[in-house]
Amino acid sequence: MHPTSAFRALRRLALFIVPGFAMIGSSASAATWVYVSNADSQEISVLELDRSQGTLKPVESVNVGGQVMPMAVSPDKRFLYAALRSQPFRVASFAIDGASGRLKKLGEAPLADSMANIDTDATGRWLFAASYPGHKITVNSIDPKTGSVGPIQQLLPTAPNAHAIHADAANRFVLATSLGGDNVSSWRFDAQTGLLSPNDPALTTGAAKSGPRHFIWDKAQRNVYLLDELDAALHVYAWDAARGTLQLQQSTTVLPAGFAGKAWAADLHLTPDGRYLYASERTSSTLSGFKVDAANGRLQPLGQTPTEKTPRGFAIDPSGGFLVAVGQESHSASVHPIDAATGALGTPQRLPLGKNPNWVEIVEMP
Repeated sequence: MHPTSAFRALRRLALFIVPGFAMIGSSASAATWVYVSNADSQEISVLELDRSQGTLKPVESVNVGGQVMPMAVSPDKRFLYAALRSQPFRVASFAIDGASGRLKKLGEAPLADSMANIDTDATGRWLFAASYPGHKITVNSIDPKTGSVGPIQQLLPTAPNAHAIHADAANRFVLATSLGGDNVSSWRFDAQTGLLSPNDPALTTGAAKSGPRHFIWDKAQRNVYLLDELDAALHVYAWDAARGTLQLQQSTTVLPAGFAGKAWAADLHLTPDGRYLYASERTSSTLSGFKVDAANGRLQPLGQTPTEKTPRGFAIDPSGGFLVAVGQESHSASVHPIDAATGALGTPQRLPLGKNPNWVEIVEMP
């Protein structure tokens, strides 16, 4: 038995036989695995997040033989998918060992181009991908028995520089950003066939040269938060779940006061409880925090926190207690504790990683 598995077995036994132990230590029994893609060293770092210390512990490095960047986790947390942006363009499928966090490669499947973003649908049967240089979005099948990505199911041209693609929680609509076209496209999704078709209206258009990049829904599916790369604007849209449409409610910025450089915003995430939102900006190497109004989803700025140099990607752990940011130019990760009462990010613990870390996925196992 792996040492980590043995430790967890003993902990479960302790929870069963020691009165009161579950109340004190049950949350600590959950294992939290962090996966970081390192593009230039062509590897995925597998790490364990120690919540008691706020630190990352190396588990293994998995060589993928290509410029690995965007990743996605299956809805059941059993599989990790990693897209390679060097030729031949492909996606690698991995099984996640829940006890150790280690990855077992299941295979590879072709992608239609260099993909800036991948994600699964709510069933885990389909893989979406958006190509920045190829100006297209695609759908690949996923084998429901093995969890491995299969052939390309559909390819659709978009406006220039498709960047992010995700399905809503109801699995009825898919949104995709076009950074060069300054719009968000809306698509109807048939989960039985895996096919996308244009919604009506098909586009939500933003300001010229704003560069829509990443977006997320809140858990209640009432709002969509959209981050622009080129002007670093952060928008709140009301989401019409019945029609698959967006209505602008608020716009703010993730730039620090007095910022005079070239805006280069990157990523955004909500805490699991939806109370706080954070966004990264690469030129200033900062994380901007916002308090979310529970009534209407609007954002109140909390200020900026310095983080790793050029923070292209970050993620928040399922407990909402920690934010893990990686720096493309620092080749390191920072674990920032999150103050639940204020949303403030505390002093981080750091860990060196591979070259050009750019994407973070976090999986919690019981």
